[in-house]
Amino acid sequence: NNIMPTLPSSVSTSTAGLLAVGGIVVGSLTTSFWQGRNNQRASSSLFPATEGVKPAEPPIEYPTYDYENDPKGSFLQVCEMLIRDLTRSILPQRYDLPAKEVEWIQDMLEYNVKGGKMNRGLMVVDAGVAILKNMEKRPITNEDYCRLAVLGWAIEWLQAWLLVADDIMDSSVTRRGQPCWYKKLEQIWYIAINDAVTIEALTFQMMKRHFQGHPNYVQLLDLMLETTLQTEMGQLSDTLCDVLELKDLTPERWQLIVTYKTSFYSFYLSVAFAMTYANVQNKQAYDAARDILVTMGVYFQAQDDYLDCFGTPEQIGKVGTDIQDKKCGWLFTKAYHELATAEQKAFLDKHYGKCKVGSSEELKIKKLYEDLGLKQMYADYEQESYDKIMNMKGSEQGAVLAKVGVPWDVFEIFLQKVYKRSK
Repeated sequence: NNIMPTLPSSVSTSTAGLLAVGGIVVGSLTTSFWQGRNNQRASSSLFPATEGVKPAEPPIEYPTYDYENDPKGSFLQVCEMLIRDLTRSILPQRYDLPAKEVEWIQDMLEYNVKGGKMNRGLMVVDAGVAILKNMEKRPITNEDYCRLAVLGWAIEWLQAWLLVADDIMDSSVTRRGQPCWYKKLEQIWYIAINDAVTIEALTFQMMKRHFQGHPNYVQLLDLMLETTLQTEMGQLSDTLCDVLELKDLTPERWQLIVTYKTSFYSFYLSVAFAMTYANVQNKQAYDAARDILVTMGVYFQAQDDYLDCFGTPEQIGKVGTDIQDKKCGWLFTKAYHELATAEQKAFLDKHYGKCKVGSSEELKIKKLYEDLGLKQMYADYEQESYDKIMNMKGSEQGAVLAKVGVPWDVFEIFLQKVYKRSK
């Protein structure tokens, strides 16, 4: 076929010949350029701007993952591998980190990233396994289990850096049954600020190490970055309560705070990571999952607020400080804006956020909550939330998810981990 366009009669034959030769040359140069780019990708680093003269990364050696018989122990083994990989090879060899600093990071990670319930991280593995099995495209390999666990630990490390910073801002005393990290450091407590952002940086380094060659690496990274921003915006709305009046701490503000500060990173991210790893590309499926999981996250935070007030330190692993810290919590917003008499509101105006943990004023506020019937109101809210979430199974959201291979089991497993929890 003739690929030359029809030329005006005023164009000479020689000019046409030059145009043809030019087209061939440009086409050849374009082809050579993209061939060169492809060859370059195949023969050099994916990230030439940051590779520098660092030594090559050592091969990754994943542990054997016994999902059926020891899911939690296997999950913890992956954390041990991640810390060992960072402190024995990546940081000293590729970042010239001296032994003293490496020891500090190892101790800091051991203290802060472990010790929790690990529900967020374990849920990545559970969700990923359920989705991959449901799709039945291929057998699930040991590498699949371990890589899903790495994504799970990315969330657990995200949680760790947020808690290290949050404890400083809230002047908290204990976390997970031990002194908060900044408290443990005593006179050099301020180093904990750098430690928080260091855990954040190490989390992204960890994701790059294990997923830079994965076809959905950019999507996984986008999920982590977006969720981090959402969580920090929720944290901002929470901390700004310190300079707001009690009348501004409304149920609507509580809903905003808990959606952004808790729901996205504690619930949506776990399932979205698993869906992305399994190559789910349907936007409607992610929207449906988000609707279900944000609802679950809001319920979870109401539960957390309740336990902060009525749970014991032995039960919840920390000293509850929400009343002292003037938190915009579920109990307070219900009491102040919906239930309290003028006299009770005046007492809250005088003492909420101005009394110490264990003081008579704090105990009176807790008694006030009980007198207003908030314990029963919370029990009713908990059951309503559970029923609402379970009813989503037969909804449009459930149908959309089933269509792309995401079984309802994913959401029910997550819900059972938090429903009526006591710690």
